[in-house]
Amino acid sequence: MRLHIFGASGSGVTTLGKALSEKLDIEYFDSDDFFWLKTEVPFTEKQNPEIRNTIVSDKLHTTENWIFGGSIIHWGENIFPAFDLIIFLYLPPEIRMERLKKREYERYGDEIFTHPEKTQKYQEFMEWAKDYDYNTGIANRTLKAHLEWLSEMNIPFIEISGDYELQQKMDMVLDAINRKSEK
Repeated sequence: MRLHIFGASGSGVTTLGKALSEKLDIEYFDSDDFFWLKTEVPFTEKQNPEIRNTIVSDKLHTTENWIFGGSIIHWGENIFPAFDLIIFLYLPPEIRMERLKKREYERYGDEIFTHPEKTQKYQEFMEWAKDYDYNTGIANRTLKAHLEWLSEMNIPFIEISGDYELQQKMDMVLDAINRKSEK
């Protein structure tokens, strides 16, 4: 089984992916682990795309069952094995942005308000994340881009749109997996 979960930052992709990974006893891979280099300040240095694509392709082609979480819409062609199911998560922007504010504060504390460089990075990130729904040109990872990518996929998918509890989302995905396996 090869599942791909994606959505905007703060939509719950990693949380759902890790919970399903545990429930199904298959490995979860997060796109951030391939996209970003491991640095003292996380999410600041991007991995070379050719290296990233080689690493992720090798990993996913040599692992039988997995869940891959995160947006891959601009990564290139022929990197990923065929997905068995795609799960698209969507949260209204006001809920998602509040989640991101909370997450960023939990990660970095008061420094996002008191340390000038971290304040700037926080504000830039929040503007980038907000652009997902408003498509003002800051980000290339937008709702519009995700929906266009999804429309090009000839793979079964489900969309989970709304603020559901984790267990409800898991039940929706497991139900879709069961329906697919019954065919």
